[in-house]
Amino acid sequence: MELALYHPQLGYYSSQATQRKEAAIGPQGDFVTSPHMGHDFGELLAVQFVDMWVALGEPERFTLVEMGAGQGLVAADVIGWLRSHHSPCFHALNYIIVEKSATLKAEQQKRLGHWQNEGVSLSWQTLEDISSDSVVGCFFSNELVDAFPVHWVEVQDQKLKEVWVTVEDDRLTPVVSELSTPQIEKYFERVEMDVASYENGYRTEVNLAALDWMGLVGDRLKKGYLLTIDYGYTAQRYYSPARREGTLQCYYRHSHHNNPFIHVGEQDITAHVDFTALENRGEEVGLQQLGFTQQGLFLMALGMGDRLSTLSNPTDQIANGQNIQQIMMRRDALQQLISPMGLGNFGVLIQGKGLTQKEIARPLKGLTIPPMM
Repeated sequence: MELALYHPQLGYYSSQATQRKEAAIGPQGDFVTSPHMGHDFGELLAVQFVDMWVALGEPERFTLVEMGAGQGLVAADVIGWLRSHHSPCFHALNYIIVEKSATLKAEQQKRLGHWQNEGVSLSWQTLEDISSDSVVGCFFSNELVDAFPVHWVEVQDQKLKEVWVTVEDDRLTPVVSELSTPQIEKYFERVEMDVASYENGYRTEVNLAALDWMGLVGDRLKKGYLLTIDYGYTAQRYYSPARREGTLQCYYRHSHHNNPFIHVGEQDITAHVDFTALENRGEEVGLQQLGFTQQGLFLMALGMGDRLSTLSNPTDQIANGQNIQQIMMRRDALQQLISPMGLGNFGVLIQGKGLTQKEIARPLKGLTIPPMM
């Protein structure tokens, strides 16, 4: 999975074929994400970031670290909204992008370069480049953790085995063997799940890379927040005995299947996120859970309802130069962002570090109860 997604020349996020398709992300690619629904997702995130800036006492330097920035759409919307709607936070902003894919990084720099020319503090770094205890602000990601390479495990005779990869007749083929690391068993102990007792053939995933990532973020964050948006479950639901095929999925030209051994380097490979593991690992590295909610509720609390209400009167919108088709398309996009059957069901986990009891007690806007429509 690591090679198929991130190999410098042949990986899905890096290959020349992917570059010709503009990273294969978006309506014409293999999948769409929340930022592709319009500017609203990034702008509402900016509302949350202002709220965090205020909660931290309006520091003179407020750092946002976006990890896995895709095509730079969120960054463009966040920075643009802050400049137009909240000048004090905009002038305090230090925006850092952490991007593993050289192809996506080039696209981000093309889209966002003008902000640097206008004096915005915007840079591309690795997590390793960022000094320990240096960030006051927020690390955040959207659909990043699901793309971390996972270990594939299977139960055989009440023992955990691992699915390895071999080559037969010039084709990649799975083969079940011993665990590659004892950390896999420790992972299940950490989330208090005894999957080894499940029936033969039960297969699932273990995301050890997410634990390493959480450790790096916890080390770099001095004071502030970690905001993680992704699709996934608590460990209890993730490792349900009924979910015997796991969650590994591949996306190729807007279709999905569960065979990672075809279209190698030409398809996305993902696995759902175990939010219990992120919460537990966060506590180990000094991050306190502040709240967990669904994306739909999160966005409604940040003002999505007001945006939908504005669209309920097409006459006003038409007067502003929009036609009825544009209005309907935008309303449909907003509904998709909050739909409990889709993007609205994504998990939103917010953790904090270095906060005072008063700062912890102050509810973040996205975690408040959203107003009823």
